[in-house]
Amino acid sequence: MRISELFYSVQGEGELTGVPTVFVRTSGCNLRCTWCDTPYASWNPEGRSFTVDEIFTEVTRFEGARHVVFTGGEPMLAPGLPDLAARLKAAGWHITIETAGTIVPGGIMCDLASISPKLSGSTPRSEQADSAWILRHEATRLQPGVLREWLGMYPFQLKFVISEPGDLAEVEGLLQMIGLPIPAYKVLLMPEGTDALTLRKRSLPLVEICKERGYRFCDRLHVHLYGHTRGT
Repeated sequence: MRISELFYSVQGEGELTGVPTVFVRTSGCNLRCTWCDTPYASWNPEGRSFTVDEIFTEVTRFEGARHVVFTGGEPMLAPGLPDLAARLKAAGWHITIETAGTIVPGGIMCDLASISPKLSGSTPRSEQADSAWILRHEATRLQPGVLREWLGMYPFQLKFVISEPGDLAEVEGLLQMIGLPIPAYKVLLMPEGTDALTLRKRSLPLVEICKERGYRFCDRLHVHLYGHTRGT
């Protein structure tokens, strides 16, 4: 498995915010989001190959942790992930998988599916990518059938990156398209941004929307604590 970074921090997003967590960031992605904040795992994938045994050893050396997050890039592309997840689950670890929900789960061990479907604003601009990648991203970013499979198999949170007010209508259209009963508090609205000032500016309107509609506001604690840096 190609890994861009492996580190111990606290979860910065979602239902488990603040929980000490080991992060395993795989390298490689089937999308090219215009606002991607980890280009070293997607646009320009870095890292080296590790065996499942090596990753297991690295994760379990952090004695204060019992939560692990597989993130990326898109971790579901990593061929050794099911084996690694099974080993960590057998060892008593809580497993979160952060995924765009474009690849079927295939029965992988998972305690929390953190699914972040990509809205139309994620499509890269012509100055960022060639036409082939733009078309590929747009064709791949939403897979309603795959999303239904994830939601039907695991405890989940649906996390949407919100860049502008118009994104809300797209979120609600997607929820209708999925066609499953999804509690409002399982829908997380997260402001797009990589610095505290931008996050605050975009957070205040989102909080009001969450208060009105029952959605959950999702901050980015790690950005406030450490800034936009790797390994945090």
